[in-house]
Amino acid sequence: MAIETQIQQIEQLVDQLLENHPEYFRVTVKIKPTNNVKVFIDGDNGVTIEKCVSFNRQLYKLIEEAAMYPEGEFSLEVSSPGVGEPLKMHRQYTKNIGRDVEVVFADGSKKEGKLLQVAEADIILERSEGKGKKAVTQQLVIPFENIKSTTVQIKF
Repeated sequence: MAIETQIQQIEQLVDQLLENHPEYFRVTVKIKPTNNVKVFIDGDNGVTIEKCVSFNRQLYKLIEEAAMYPEGEFSLEVSSPGVGEPLKMHRQYTKNIGRDVEVVFADGSKKEGKLLQVAEADIILERSEGKGKKAVTQQLVIPFENIKSTTVQIKF
C-alpha cells in the first residue's frame, strides 16, 4: 500500500475520532518507512498531554481494527505541533492572534510582529519600528498567498 494511501486512511480515522471533539483538529499525518505513524493534532485552546495519550489509545485501536498493518508492525505518536513548527492551517492562525510571529515571504524576506487579525485571505501584522518618541507602529496586511511560512515567536 502506497504511503499516500496510508496517510489518507489515517487522516480519515483521525477525523472520525475527532468528530466528537470539535475543539480539536488534525494538522498533519506523517509516516516514516518503518511504519512509524506521527499524528499532529491541535486544539483551539491547545492540547494537553493527557488528551494526546487518550487520542493515541483510541487511534491505535482504530488502526488495528482497519488491519492496515496486518502483523501489527507499526508505532504511533500523537502530539501537538512543536513550538517551532510553522502554522499550517487557518485555525492555527486564529488560535495565535495576539502572539508575536515571524512571517517568511515567498521571496525569503521576513517580517516580525504581533498577529492582530486573521481573515479568509490575509492576516494583519502589527509592528513597531524605532525607539521612544520616534517609534512608529504600523499594520501590514499580508495575503496568505504571499506567505511561505509563519512561526510563533516565543519571547523570554
